[in-house]
Parts: sequence; structure tokens; C-alpha cells
Amino acid sequence: MYNNKIKLAIVDDHPMILEGLKSLLKKDPKFHILSFTKGVTVIDFIQENTIDVVLLDIVLSDGNGLDFCKIIKQKAPKSIVIALSNQAERSIIFRFLENGGNGYILKNADSQEIIENIEKALNGDLALSKEVQEIMLRTAITNFELPRLTKREKQILQAIAKGNTSAEIAEQLFISLITVETHRRNLLQKFKAKNMIELIKIAIENQLI
Repeated sequence: MYNNKIKLAIVDDHPMILEGLKSLLKKDPKFHILSFTKGVTVIDFIQENTIDVVLLDIVLSDGNGLDFCKIIKQKAPKSIVIALSNQAERSIIFRFLENGGNGYILKNADSQEIIENIEKALNGDLALSKEVQEIMLRTAITNFELPRLTKREKQILQAIAKGNTSAEIAEQLFISLITVETHRRNLLQKFKAKNMIELIKIAIENQLI
């Protein structure tokens, strides 16, 4: 019976939260629960053993869940990693998902929502608690006005969103590769975006593409 159970690891350095989650999830017979208070310990464990789902806090005594998520996904790509955290900043949620996370749940979610989201992730969907969905839908840019884009910049932005490479964009628009690269750099600066993923997210959220 043990072998058919879903191996679920809780990584949290607060004993009360750890015990509360364990007793909550033990009520569901399909889970075999493991618990860890340190990120390093779960990484050591995962190198020798299979874990199906990791519920990972973002703030841990020995490091940060964003980094641990990335390491777990590198060492065990099939493991589902879901943040279970009090950290509600939009940038942290996005970084966790960019690091390979399969979902993000705030600790104020009720037991039913936590279990529903674990099941969502097991079915291959992104597991986001309701409050996290609301945070992610909020407008990305609040501190500065949306930049004005030229017609050419809009064309390039749309092509980037479709996944076209710089070479493909240059060919489609009959411009040089250097011109495309210059536009890409200018777009990043205009939107104050760190990378292309963030640029596209901002553009989609503000209905520019």
C-alpha cells in the first residue's frame, strides 16, 4: 500500500506549521507524509529517494525557497514543487514559477484549497491559491507610466511573444539582425524588465499584445 501512496514532503522550519500540515494531510489516505525543517536536508534526501510532491516554504533557516526550488527541479525534474508561504509579493511568486515551481499557495488558504491545489499540480496544472491568482492578475506596472511604443517596436514585441528568434524577426520584417537586437534592448529598458519573460508578462498584463 505504501508504494502506491503519493510521497509528499513538507519543508518548513516552524514546528507548529509542520505539525498542523502533517495532521491535515494525513487525513487523506493517498498521501505518505515526510517532513523536513531544512532545504538542504530535502535536497540530500531527494538525491537518493523519490518524492512526488514538495510543499516548500520560501523563508527557511538555511536558505531561500526560490533557490531550493531550482535545485530540486534540476536534481528531480519529475518532482512537483509547490510553494506554501506567507510571502505574497508578486515578484517572489513569479520568480518561484520561473525557477520551475508548479504552484504557489499562501498559508492563509484553508485545508480544502491546499488539497485541491496539490491535486491540480498532480494533474499537470499550475496550482495557485485564489489569493495568489488575484495578486498575479494585478497590473504589473504601478510606479511608472506605460511606455509609448513605435509601430516597429509593437511588431517586434508581438513576434517575441510568438516565440520568434531575432533572426526570424529580421527576416519577417526585412531588417537587419543588429536592428532587431537594438529594439529588444530598447524594449527591455522601456519596460524596466530584467528579461524577455518579464517583458512579455508586462505586455500581456497591460494588453499591449
